[in-house]
Amino acid sequence: MASSEVIDKSALRPEIHKPGVFPDPIILPPQMEHRQSIIILHGRGSFAAKFAPPLLATKATGRGETLQEAFPNAKIIFPTASRNRATIYKRSYTHQWFNNWYLEKHTERQDLIPKELRRSVLYIHGLLKTEIEAVGAENAVLWGLSQGCATTLAALLTWDGEPFAAAVGMCGWLPFANVMTDLVQIHGSNGVSSPEFDDDDYFALSREEDDDPFTLGIPSLEKDLNSDSAIQAVTLLREELDMNDKNGTVFRHIPIFLGHGTDDQRVNINLGRESQKCMELLGAGVRMVEYEGLEHWYSKDMLRDIFEFLKEKLALQMEEK
Repeated sequence: MASSEVIDKSALRPEIHKPGVFPDPIILPPQMEHRQSIIILHGRGSFAAKFAPPLLATKATGRGETLQEAFPNAKIIFPTASRNRATIYKRSYTHQWFNNWYLEKHTERQDLIPKELRRSVLYIHGLLKTEIEAVGAENAVLWGLSQGCATTLAALLTWDGEPFAAAVGMCGWLPFANVMTDLVQIHGSNGVSSPEFDDDDYFALSREEDDDPFTLGIPSLEKDLNSDSAIQAVTLLREELDMNDKNGTVFRHIPIFLGHGTDDQRVNINLGRESQKCMELLGAGVRMVEYEGLEHWYSKDMLRDIFEFLKEKLALQMEEK
């Protein structure tokens, strides 16, 4: 079914969405038997009916597939963030997953973040649970762009259900990454997460040279990192979001792909790199790809890499068309 047949054009008017309420998501049914579910979050100031059509229409390099062609068995869900007042827009209403300060000063006014981010994370967790019940955790994917990426990573770190198939972030960042990174590096982690630790050797501590860290789930690090500063850092995030009931380190068993353009003027690539570093210090498996000359958006090359990544991680093979 073509995306234009699914998306109600009246939804292109954001004023129809009441403040503080999550509108119904746009749901594209699978083109074949339902075997996977992919939840994709838009960026700040956008909404599902605006964000979905160009993403669905873009053909990735390589095989020239669109998202629906690459995953014909996937149900694709595009949620819309609630409309709330944005401090940096003189408290005007906009669709945002959470309130935050200017990203070039992202370490300031982090007190703006928790209230709305908590609501959004709980909402996304609810969508995930519904899809996991339908297709199994190993066939569910969470994916986000920009602030949607930030929300995806926050939802990942606070998730205490079964490990789902994968998380994907495009040109985004991780809220409170600076605080969590500092906590881990200052206090160390049994020699694993000290400031002197070489990130390039991270997985060498737990695998043979040819092993895939994403399939291993980093088991040998689980014991080392279980009661260390990495856990304290994740706990800090959960406390900030008033989600103290969330426990465990499920996020360490969920592979992450991050894509970011080197010329991104809205979310500087250093924020993406900071996110990768923080997630790895926390014990997550991250694959980050930088795209030379790309600004604040996705590209055909990025979609190619995301499609390949997801095809590796999803448990069930797509049916031959």
